[in-house]
Amino acid sequence: MSVSPGSHTAASEIAPAIRYVLAATDPHAHLFEVTCTVADPDPGGQVFRLPAWTPGSYLVREFARHFVTVRAHGGDTPLQVEKIAKDTWRVAACDGPVSLVAAVYAFDLSVRAAYLDASRGFVNGASMFVTASGKEERPCELDIRASADGFAKDWQVATTMTPVDTNDRGFGLYRAADYDELIDHPVEMAALDCVTFEAGGTRHEIAVTGRHDGDLSRLARDLGRICQAHIDLFGGQPASRPPFQRYLFQILVLGDAYGGLEHRTSTSLVCKRDNLPDEASGSVSDDYRTLLGLASHEYFHAWNVKRIKPAAFTPYDLSRENYTRQLWAFEGITSYYDDLLVLRSGVIDIESYLELLGRSISALQRNPGAAVQSIAESSFDAWIKYYRQDENAPNAIVSYYLKGSLVALMLDLKLRSESTATLDDIMRALWERYGKTGVGVPEDGVQAIAEELSQLPLDDFFQRYVHGTDPLPLEAMLARIGLRLRYRQAQTDNDKGGSAGKTSSPERCWFGVTTTEGSDLKVRHVYAGGPAMKAGLASGDSVIAIDGLRATSALLQSVLQKRKPREAVRLHVFRRDELHVFDVPLESAPLDRCWLEIDEDAAAEARVRRDAWVAG
Repeated sequence: MSVSPGSHTAASEIAPAIRYVLAATDPHAHLFEVTCTVADPDPGGQVFRLPAWTPGSYLVREFARHFVTVRAHGGDTPLQVEKIAKDTWRVAACDGPVSLVAAVYAFDLSVRAAYLDASRGFVNGASMFVTASGKEERPCELDIRASADGFAKDWQVATTMTPVDTNDRGFGLYRAADYDELIDHPVEMAALDCVTFEAGGTRHEIAVTGRHDGDLSRLARDLGRICQAHIDLFGGQPASRPPFQRYLFQILVLGDAYGGLEHRTSTSLVCKRDNLPDEASGSVSDDYRTLLGLASHEYFHAWNVKRIKPAAFTPYDLSRENYTRQLWAFEGITSYYDDLLVLRSGVIDIESYLELLGRSISALQRNPGAAVQSIAESSFDAWIKYYRQDENAPNAIVSYYLKGSLVALMLDLKLRSESTATLDDIMRALWERYGKTGVGVPEDGVQAIAEELSQLPLDDFFQRYVHGTDPLPLEAMLARIGLRLRYRQAQTDNDKGGSAGKTSSPERCWFGVTTTEGSDLKVRHVYAGGPAMKAGLASGDSVIAIDGLRATSALLQSVLQKRKPREAVRLHVFRRDELHVFDVPLESAPLDRCWLEIDEDAAAEARVRRDAWVAG
């Protein structure tokens, strides 16, 4: 299924719109009913197809598996429906309008699909709305119907789709220019907590679903400053304006969750309850900082991904994988800017930002896969590896988000110290040449623009760090802006780095595993080259005893803290239903937790670069 980037022929503008009806029919069974009506079906029988994946999440998700029943009619006459592929249906030929009606199971709390119960409804269009084949460029109308039952009496609708005829709660008729736009405006329905703010002279809205006691007024103030920093970056001057007339943050609050998905004028976020700001506290907590970074990340995507796109995505083919080696730039560069723009907005200070950066470097340091897979390869194989991680993932793959953000940092610092250009300039050039024109960025587009603006030969940089697996010389690059990179051992398995930690902490040993604790202590990952792998432990092993004592996470941490390198620890382990005994010689934990310090003695030019980098 190819989806156009939004251009329309004269014929498409006068052709009848494709009409959709969305109704929450049975919240207890989690069933939506979705109807798609074509006024002028194809003479040989109209074909309808559902996307296999959603833009922004690079995995074939087979949304059609959630279609419970499918039927069709022409007026009052039932029509035969033939399923001709896993996500494709053909309706028998009919002279008049044809409607395909599907009952769709919706019980996915993520931002990628759909959800319905008596308290909330959510639809990401790619998972729910079929397209009429051959008519993708036609205008679409969506009728969102309020339930006749009492469960939805206090629901409101939050979406940025253009309203045509809606009531005061947002139910009614909406219009989209084409199918691509239809599926790019997610729909949230619930008893919403809403607040608005202005950035770039444009209305921004926040709609929160779920029980919470967060300070939404403060969230709006902080997001207003952050969004303005994004707008100014791409606009190139203060008080710039964004490329849209309205923007919406849909936020689902749960006990423990994290995620986001970008759309052209909105984003769907899911966060834990503690991520919302506390009304009584004026500080930015670690939890709140996480939400701000997530919102910043998805907002940056309004430019970088939704409008500046890889050539492989113009147009999208939603029936199969769309391969590109550029996700490191579209997700990695976005990940570089998300927290940096929170800093530039003034919502957090430099020390808070450096803690986050230190955590990112620490995460890469303890990822053996970074020496195996390049970020270009990680981008290309996202469809089969990054979104389908298994127990060996840390040893075999690298995150194009994480390492991509650090490569973006290195590129920015290289440009700032060796030329008059910056990564900000590169992003503005990408926006002018590709984002505003709708032309896809070629596979070497980022490098080409960086070389053009900086007048630097960058092929060696891109070959080593984007297409290769060379270690990143972050220590040397950060010194160019007067920052010192420091290393230490992990003090617990949950130590994320980012700070100096306890300076009096004793030397710690290392098993080279991650574990999960339930009824027993189960090995989750075994790191390549670590003591556990050398001794023969495997993912899935259930550790029942450590040196003759019942295995727990607390005991494991105690052993690692108190024992000395080269001392052996005896583990009794069930693998499947067989008991094994392993003697694991401990090793000194690697120096893979990092933190950053401002070098007060740095040369004047380094301090000037640092100030310019922070200020943007």
